[in-house]
Amino acid sequence: MMKKDKKKVIGEELSDDRLKMLLTLQPPKGESRDHHILLRAYRHLRSDDFARFVPFFLEAGFDLSATDDSGSTLKAIISKHSNAQPYLEVLNQASAA
Repeated sequence: MMKKDKKKVIGEELSDDRLKMLLTLQPPKGESRDHHILLRAYRHLRSDDFARFVPFFLEAGFDLSATDDSGSTLKAIISKHSNAQPYLEVLNQASAA
């Protein structure tokens, strides 16, 4: 039996405080906290919200180049995703700043 997916909420405006709540996430034991937070943000935020989130991530002292346990950065992981271009642009702009 297939599990019914949650209904996607489209157009919900996220406050800065709600975006900053992602910065409090804790990874499973042994995983990079920076990478865990960044990956969760990518998976759960629309690209425009992700663009608003990344400066908060950097201001908190987190690293965009953090890797998972296999040594892959978020950019490397999502570069293979067909809809990742807006997210990659955000990461590239933030890295160049």
